[in-house]
Amino acid sequence: MIDRRSLMGAGLGLGAAALLPGEAQAAQLGAIGLQLYTIRELFSADPVKTLEAVARIGYREIEYGGGGYDAMDHAMLRRTQDRLGLKAPSVHIGYDALLGDFDKCVTMAKTLGADTVVLPYMTDEHRNEAGWNAALPNFNRFAEKLKKAGLGFAYHNHDFEFTTKPGGISLYERLLKGTDPALVKLEIDLYWAIHAGEDAEPLIRRLAGRIYAYHVKDARADGSMTAVGAGKIDFASIFKLNRLVGVKHFYVENDQAPAPYLPDITTSYRTLRGLRF
Repeated sequence: MIDRRSLMGAGLGLGAAALLPGEAQAAQLGAIGLQLYTIRELFSADPVKTLEAVARIGYREIEYGGGGYDAMDHAMLRRTQDRLGLKAPSVHIGYDALLGDFDKCVTMAKTLGADTVVLPYMTDEHRNEAGWNAALPNFNRFAEKLKKAGLGFAYHNHDFEFTTKPGGISLYERLLKGTDPALVKLEIDLYWAIHAGEDAEPLIRRLAGRIYAYHVKDARADGSMTAVGAGKIDFASIFKLNRLVGVKHFYVENDQAPAPYLPDITTSYRTLRGLRF
């Protein structure tokens, strides 16, 4: 455990928990975010109403992804964010969009107030040795161009990067070795890494300094996705490592959240808001 002075001086995106005199200082998360893909059905139907609901729950950060956000009025979305006190530190933008219309992607990200572009997914044609090795130079190129535009770049994992191992070397290992660690950061989806058989804590220790954000969803005993707090992942143990790795963004994301969606993200928010570690 750490004392109040060292916690406040660390600047790691953590808040301080209220304690009785003489108790050791526990940490808690600061701003808690939501990846809007979780509620994509609601967002695509009525983005303004959905952002209002997200803000009422208590979320203060959002990450755009899915729901057709890329074709919406981004200035309108930004005005709505500002009115509600919501920040969007990052946006998910696909590989083909970055390849084909890079300048438009930059304009969209900046309009929404983002400082980081996250590549969220690679389709089947890239999930082999030749396809992956051909794509990695573009990851570096995206990151270099985004840096010149004043934006960061990160890659978001699923499970296939860990489980696909051409020549005995995983795609994730190839990503780590084949991209510039100063430019290509990592958005670690904790569920998918654990689902792939990774031990989260040594993985995080190894990648300290390169992790941009976490995606946070829980896993039931059968491996299926669920709201944070309704599964078996020990997030407190994982987030204790933040004193080492300094992650600032924690985005709730449940790819398979059940309708009507808002109760699911409310459970996740309340669990993370109450978490002490």
